[in-house]
Amino acid sequence: MLSSDPRPAVPAFDADLLAFARGHSEAASSIHDAVLAALPAETPGEFAAIVTRDWPWLLAVDQVVFGWARHGRAIVAAGGAQRSIEAKLIARMADRPEEVSLRTVDRGHPLFGAQAGAIRSEALICLSAPGGSGLLVLGDRGAIAEETLTATRLLRFLGRAASAMLARWPLLEA
Repeated sequence: MLSSDPRPAVPAFDADLLAFARGHSEAASSIHDAVLAALPAETPGEFAAIVTRDWPWLLAVDQVVFGWARHGRAIVAAGGAQRSIEAKLIARMADRPEEVSLRTVDRGHPLFGAQAGAIRSEALICLSAPGGSGLLVLGDRGAIAEETLTATRLLRFLGRAASAMLARWPLLEA
């Protein structure tokens, strides 16, 4: 049987490596695009709007929720909207031993609110800046990709970049 594909056949092992490399490249590009999209934000509120409105599309997830507490004030943002919340709640949620964790869940993180029941996998990314702490939660209705060192490093970069951006604003407006 003749194939119409002009490319030479690739052994299965090489094809797996090529698929991994393409996937890694796409993931890294998505993370970089997300960081670049947030850089123009001039306030925590603008940052929250970009993260919750634009990042789901850029990162190919169903929802991104952002919680941030600084100097006794806190906000939670989801779906482009934000609200004030008790700062101690965000501090408690962000108090995790690991910077990044990926997990499959029966129900999404409480920060997803009414959408939590539809979330089946999530990545929790801790945020930290002088006087502040927070959490980015990426949620998806599908199964989570296998946790790898590469995925964790990329998400850690996203969290550290977000933390650096948040450190620019000493005051938190809701």
